[in-house]
Amino acid sequence: MSERDAHPVPATPSVVTLTASGAIDATYRIATLERGAFTRASGYERELSGKGVNVSAALDLAGVGTAAVVVVGEDDLAFVQRSPHRDLLRIVAVPGATRVNTSVIDDAGSTTKINAPTPPITATAWLEAQTAVSAACSDLGAGWVVVCGTVPVVDGAPAPLVDVVRAAGRDGRRVAVDTSGAALTALAADPAGIALMKPNTHELAELVGTPLRTIGDVVSAARQLRARGVGIVYTSMGADGVLVVAESGVVHAKAEARALVNTAGAGDASLAGFLVGLGGEGGGEAALARAAATAASWGAHAVAQGTTILRTLDGLPAAEVTRDPDAAIALTEPAV
Repeated sequence: MSERDAHPVPATPSVVTLTASGAIDATYRIATLERGAFTRASGYERELSGKGVNVSAALDLAGVGTAAVVVVGEDDLAFVQRSPHRDLLRIVAVPGATRVNTSVIDDAGSTTKINAPTPPITATAWLEAQTAVSAACSDLGAGWVVVCGTVPVVDGAPAPLVDVVRAAGRDGRRVAVDTSGAALTALAADPAGIALMKPNTHELAELVGTPLRTIGDVVSAARQLRARGVGIVYTSMGADGVLVVAESGVVHAKAEARALVNTAGAGDASLAGFLVGLGGEGGGEAALARAAATAASWGAHAVAQGTTILRTLDGLPAAEVTRDPDAAIALTEPAV
């Protein structure tokens, strides 16, 4: 069936996002990317970003109450405070500069992305970030805490995201996680308290130690995470759409983008769409289908724009939703 969800679900609870390693996104537009050659950009944009900031900005477009806790460098505070999303930000400032992530978009529609190394932060800054999350949750009466993006090193080890997960659980809030690397591996090993986990196919394959070549492979891997304690596993599959596995069933959704302009930030828009589609409900069958449809629609909408942060919800594409999809369908982008 086809489902279009261009409006927010009124019951969607407020959302607080945490970006423990904020970023400034620099996007260049060029005709052709040629290695070793001089290239003059035809366009350039610079914006405060980071996955949680992107998610909150998209949620704000849908009228959902949200705040984005973000760790940024003191050197860039003036720029950060000029952000069009500054009213959503809860800033934790640390010494030095904010990392810069660079996207180069050519006329063929390819995005070449270079992310700067993630600078470490002190234990004091990590505690400030956790305190800011708690304060924002209290201010908004948040129903969700969303932990997003690259995790910095604190005292020689990845920041212990489990601290945030446990604190949110004690306060009765649901937790969503969209991170990668060692931080994701640690949370997936003991995911108690995580209501929603959003790996991509490559991350999911690494977590379960199995190649993913078909829809059935993805479903099987997601069920392994659910068996460990994750409530909903939402896997982003690139051109293959999104696959959601929960207690109530399995849903596949896919939407066609009007154009392929910039893939950076599409996953963040998709996650925001999923939360909007889910609304205030749990993982019931109808809510799951609606959430998958909205996620696919927002993600496809995002890749048709030039910036990392979603600018508008006008013209959302329709999503095709399939419950219990054919397990034998091969992925066009397998994780091997």
